[in-house]
Parts: sequence; C-alpha cells; structure tokens
Amino acid sequence: MLNVRAFGAKADGTAKDTAAIQEALDRCWVFGGGEVLVPAGNYLTGAIALRPNTFLRLEQGASILGSPDFADYPVAQVRWEGKWIQGRVGLIYALGADHIGIGGPGKIVGNPALGGRPNAQNPLRHPALIEMIGCNGVRLEDFSTEYRLMWSIHPTNCENVDIRNLTIRSTGGNGDGIDIDSCKQVRIDGCDISTGDDCIAIKSGRGAEAYALLQTTEDVTITNCTMADSIFACIGIGSETSGGIRGVRIEHCKFTAARTYAIYIKTRVGRGAFIEDISADDLDVSSTTQGFLRINALSSGIQDEIPVPGEEGIPTLKNFKFSNVRVKDCPQLADATGIDPLKPLDGFSLTNVTGNCAKGISLANIRNAEIRDIKVTGLTGPLIGVNNVTGSGLDDAAQIGAPKVPEPIRRPQVNETIVH
Repeated sequence: MLNVRAFGAKADGTAKDTAAIQEALDRCWVFGGGEVLVPAGNYLTGAIALRPNTFLRLEQGASILGSPDFADYPVAQVRWEGKWIQGRVGLIYALGADHIGIGGPGKIVGNPALGGRPNAQNPLRHPALIEMIGCNGVRLEDFSTEYRLMWSIHPTNCENVDIRNLTIRSTGGNGDGIDIDSCKQVRIDGCDISTGDDCIAIKSGRGAEAYALLQTTEDVTITNCTMADSIFACIGIGSETSGGIRGVRIEHCKFTAARTYAIYIKTRVGRGAFIEDISADDLDVSSTTQGFLRINALSSGIQDEIPVPGEEGIPTLKNFKFSNVRVKDCPQLADATGIDPLKPLDGFSLTNVTGNCAKGISLANIRNAEIRDIKVTGLTGPLIGVNNVTGSGLDDAAQIGAPKVPEPIRRPQVNETIVH
C-alpha cells in the first residue's frame, strides 16, 4: 500500500496533485500492484490513469476534485454517442489495464466547467468522470460522485465489471449516471443514482461501424438499486444498439422519478443487430411523467451518417419479460407499439402488476405475448390495446391504430459516393 502524501500530494484543494497521485499509481504498478491510499483532504487533479493491478482507495473525508482545465485531460480514442472518436479521457481513467478499481468511502467530484457537448471552443468530446476502456476485471465500490452535464461512469469494451454501493449525483443534459458501453459480465448492485439524464444507460455503438465491430453488450445484472431521473429514463437500453445487446436482468429495484419512463428500450431503423433476453422483476415504480415501460425500435436516437441499410438495418427484438411490478400514480403502464411489422418482437411478457395508473398497455407488432394478472385501478380506457399482436391474455383487448413505420434505409447504388 502506497500513500499519495508520501509522493508530495498536498490535499489543499488549490495546488494540483496530479503528478503525485500518478506517481503513486505508477510505482504501485511497477512493483506488482496493490492499493494506493488517498487520506482525508481535497485533491485537485487533472486526469489520472489507473495501471494494471492497482486499486485507488479513497478514505473517509478524501475528495478527488477535477481540474477545470481541458488541457489537463489527455486525448485518446473514446466512445461518444456510439462512435469511436478523439476525445478527452475521464478524470480517473484506464486504457487496457486489467484488475483495477476504485474504493471508498471518499468522493470523486467533476468540475462543472468540463460538462456539455463538444463545441467550437472545445471541439473534442468532453471528459467523463470515470472511464475504463478495454479493461478486464474492474471494481468500483463504496464511494460517491458528483458531476453535471456529462457521464459519470463509462466502462467501454470491458469485461467483468463490478459496480457496488455507489452514490451517484449528476445534473443537466448528458448527465448519465452509469453508461455500460459494449461490455460483458457487468454487475451493478446497491447503487443510489439521481441524475439529469439516464440513471443507467446500456449501449453498444451505432451505425455501420458498430455493426461491423459487433462489440456486444451482454450479461448485465442490475439489482437493489434506487434510481431517480429528471430528463429521460431511469434505465435506458439503447438507443446505440448496433453492436447488439443481450442478457440484461433488472431485479429488486426502486424507480422514484423519471422524466419519461422508468424503463425505456430504444433503437431505430438503421441500427441493425439485436436486443434480446431482457428481464425485469420485483420493481417499485412511482413519480414517472410518462409511465413504466416504453419500447421504441423505430425512431429513437440520432441516425448514423452511414446506417445499416435494408431489412438488415431493422433491429431484431426477442424475449422481453417484466414481472412483479408495483406502480403508483403511473400515467401509462406500457407503450410497446414502436416495433416494425417486418420484424415483430418475438416474446413479450408482462405479469403480476399492481397499483394505479391512468392508461393501460398498448402493444403492436408482437408475437407470443403473455399478459397476465394485471390488477391496477384508475384506468381511463381499455386495459389492453393491440395491433397485429398474438399470444395469451388478449381476449378483451381493444384494437388500436398501427404505428407509423419509417422506410428501411436505402442501399447505396454502386456508383454513388459516400461522403464522410
């Protein structure tokens, strides 16, 4: 165990401690790995890199404070809205480093001057707070974060990621809490997340580039979390899905506020790939502006400059299950109508739902649906409305209009020039 104070860190919140903290991490790595201890104090720093086999331990009362200077954040290939581009690395970052982590109970605070989208003054992607790229074996546990207008935690192309007992506070547009981006074997447990944008977003890239790379996000488990969102959704699956998403399990969670829906599954024609094996069980849902569940696989998110053309570009949806859901003052239980009839959702289950809601369940272009044990009060209309849906529990369903479906993306002609 190495102490950053031994390498000259002042912890006065004024002098930059970047070099001292980085030297402690580097020394820990070259001597085989271990823990780097950050005692109580305020450590102003630019970006610091975790090295293989190193763990950064923030003691009670220790705060890592991000520098306001963009120049203090090196440039690397990073993911931004589903594309690999040049951008500023995170305040705490790792590139291709295995068996790494950060532990609390201290705090990591991003500088508000760094948030927002790329602009004329700072054209590169702005820094995330914590960002691991191409790492295997990541532990993030028992600390808290504060940031605004940019993502807090963004593992990309990582495997075996454990995120436990974090308190995440983020405000403003693009203020996602945790973005899981083309990762495998991810566990998120016991986190308290209140954000401006999605509390948890699950992505895998967009457009022909991501479709060719096929860097799938799979085997993601979210358990025992409390989530509140003030701009979009508590859990957003998509809309960048061109690498495919499969095997997402959400269990024993509380959704206490959402600007749209508690769970929003979103993609669009031109993404291609698949979203499959999504399940959610034992959920409490309250204070949502639009409802519990939305599925929009037609038109959500930015269209790529080079989308996946033809029927291949229509995402494949399969096996979505939601059970044991308790809703309170819910505007709509489920809107699952944004699905292309050329590729219906195969397998949709909504069972054992209780509470009160204003509108019920709207379904379109679904095969093998199962609707069962829906016991809600306060409805102002039919419990179930369907269009082109087969399955069980639909005997008394009302017919609704078909969704507006965009045309498949046209394939470029051989003599056409694609402008990048």
